[in-house]
Amino acid sequence: MTVKEITNQLEEQAPLSLAEDFDNVGLLVGDPAMEVTGILVTLDTLERVIDEATAKNCNLIVSFHPILFRGLKRITGATYVERTVLKAIQNGIAIYSMHTALDNVREGVNAKICEVLGLESTRILIPKSGVIKKLLTYVPMASKDFLLEKLFEAGAGSLGHYSHCSFTSEGTGSFMPGQEANPAVGSRGDLQLEPEVQVHITFTRDREKEVLRALFSHHPYEEIAYEVTTLENPYDHLGMGMVGELPEAVDPKEFLQRVRDRFRCGCIRHTDLPRTPFRRVAVLGGSGAFAIGAAKAAGADILITADVKYHQFYQAEGEMVIADIGHYETEQFTKNLIAEYLSEKIPNFAISLSETKTNPINYF
Repeated sequence: MTVKEITNQLEEQAPLSLAEDFDNVGLLVGDPAMEVTGILVTLDTLERVIDEATAKNCNLIVSFHPILFRGLKRITGATYVERTVLKAIQNGIAIYSMHTALDNVREGVNAKICEVLGLESTRILIPKSGVIKKLLTYVPMASKDFLLEKLFEAGAGSLGHYSHCSFTSEGTGSFMPGQEANPAVGSRGDLQLEPEVQVHITFTRDREKEVLRALFSHHPYEEIAYEVTTLENPYDHLGMGMVGELPEAVDPKEFLQRVRDRFRCGCIRHTDLPRTPFRRVAVLGGSGAFAIGAAKAAGADILITADVKYHQFYQAEGEMVIADIGHYETEQFTKNLIAEYLSEKIPNFAISLSETKTNPINYF
């Protein structure tokens, strides 16, 4: 398989269009047409990871964090980023990053945290806006069912747990084919009044190319009247963080010990613990202080995240507990998630979990 064929599979799991605007995801180093000998899955790509990939005969590294975040003006080996990229190029190793694309999908980073904690009835904490698009088009009545089916096959009309969703209304379309036209109905120079159906159908923005390809390929008209608009509706099935319920209420100290054990935390920084037990838990892997307000609004008893600054802890205001368990610690199981997905999609292919310690923080 080529790099491109494998990254296409990864983009089915986490479409790159869902990544945050500030992020740098996708193929960062390497030739898309290169044949892959093996895949190494890691949280971070460092020089030591390149060495591990070389030793394991893996020439594709799938990394959660991007080694290239901001533009490089030179590659001289002066920084750890430059040295890593230089070594990857020298050893013929491609690097692919998923980062916030995987953060934003329903079965992504935060779902894995919920799984480790045993949370139930989970939902997205901060639903993403601007990812739902709507296609409006007009089609002859006789072609409506065929066109709709092709649009459904392309991924349009899916809303959460529902598929084949659309709205249609009947009317009359008018057009006059010019002398250079090749009309599917009507004649050149004659005004045509055609019974038509107006079709409204939504899709997520990662499916836009496929949906428009289906429209252009299967609409009977030579010139297609259509509109694509972006809706601001929050989409509950994509977004940052998750919130869920513990099967049973748990004493706060007991719960923090559980978190420490399962995530192998060096320490947990947290606000004052209440006397009442925890039941509802919000999580956001990585730097998640921006979710404090959303977690409080969701009625969470505790928010588990990382990289919380001193004054941000005050935002708990006694309404919930904020627990910072470490950036690496919240995301450490992400590589398992990626490897499990790849193993299902391309069985009998060499996929390895990196054994290199990439956490830059140590606890004394």
